Amino acid sequence: MIEALLIGLVAFIGTFDFAVGTLYFGRPICLGPLVGLILGDLNQGLIIGATLELFFIGSVSIGGYIPPDVITGSVLATAFAIKSGIETEAAIAMALPIALLVLVINNGLQCLYPFISKIGDRSAAKGQEQGINITYWVTGLSKCLCRFLVVFVAYLYGAEVVGAVVNSIPQFIIDGMSAATGLLPALGLAMLIKMIISRDNILYYFIGFIFASYLGVPTLGVAILSLLYVMIKFDILNLKTKQTEVTTDDEF
Repeated sequence: MIEALLIGLVAFIGTFDFAVGTLYFGRPICLGPLVGLILGDLNQGLIIGATLELFFIGSVSIGGYIPPDVITGSVLATAFAIKSGIETEAAIAMALPIALLVLVINNGLQCLYPFISKIGDRSAAKGQEQGINITYWVTGLSKCLCRFLVVFVAYLYGAEVVGAVVNSIPQFIIDGMSAATGLLPALGLAMLIKMIISRDNILYYFIGFIFASYLGVPTLGVAILSLLYVMIKFDILNLKTKQTEVTTDDEF
């Protein structure tokens, strides 16, 4: 019971990260060691957490894409793997179905938020700051509580129950969710590009595309080149200012 409460609290803290400035406590690399520490195997928790971080590294919300629930999947997969003594690969195989299942639960919870947000809208119209704060905290804490309860109940009743729930989902739903998981990142990125692309920056997009696709420059290399270009264009190091001062002094 105590272990289940503490592991549920890890999921709660991982979700609460959004309320304290997004310090990335909700990533597997942070959650895994915490779960390992609770279960008395910090080393294995760190190994599984780091492995799941690589697995979920692309699971970020871009545009309209909603990724699988990384927090719950990472916490439960790490906990079950350490408790059952299974291999890291088995933890990865367990993490994605759990994350997808909790994603469905979270999507159901999202249906309630428009009704809650109306309270904030009415409070904003009346200039009542307290009502806006209440709306914010109710919405955020409901997400934290949802993940806490899912992790607590799942760990308390064991991996067998979770496995039975996952296996009871019809195969056509699993196949559909898997296909959507592969397609939605591209759709989300396309929506994001549609929102930010303009005549002023479209050429830079194609330059980056050429570097990555035809010249074989890795993504990190393109990002570094972009950063250097921005530093030169906006004179971040004040090089042009210093050069102007030197030229002015020479004239005198």
